[in-house]
Amino acid sequence: MPVQLDAMDRKILSELQQDASQSLDEIARKVGSSKTPVWNRIRKMREGGVIGQQTVILDPESLGLEACFFVLVKTNAHEAGWQETFLQVLKRRPEVLEAHRLAGEIDYILKVRVKNAKAYDEFYQALIQEVSIYNVTALLSMEEIKSTTELPL
Repeated sequence: MPVQLDAMDRKILSELQQDASQSLDEIARKVGSSKTPVWNRIRKMREGGVIGQQTVILDPESLGLEACFFVLVKTNAHEAGWQETFLQVLKRRPEVLEAHRLAGEIDYILKVRVKNAKAYDEFYQALIQEVSIYNVTALLSMEEIKSTTELPL
């Protein structure tokens, strides 16, 4: 069941999504409250699971990870053992930023960030050696149009 949020909670969440490194004083000033009530609301939202892990967003290109591939995976193995192996392989691969199980003709889509096409091929070769896959289609992103971690509130 979703946690009940009021307008003030949503304002606080919006501020945190934009910049979680802001001080409590800054957030309180921006949302029109004082520090203690803002801290109490943040604590309750953490305890309720609304706020998860806080992290830093890195620029992949600055780190030499210039190629982003969307990898479409089809399998003809749908038993639990295959799926568990596949998921464990994905979890071990730092290149896999996201993995989703889909409805429709494609079973999974992966977002893979690597240095270049050669690095993607190395990832692909390692993947198919660890788990049997019926079909893989890799799509190279030519340009990132929009990327955000901010959820609509």
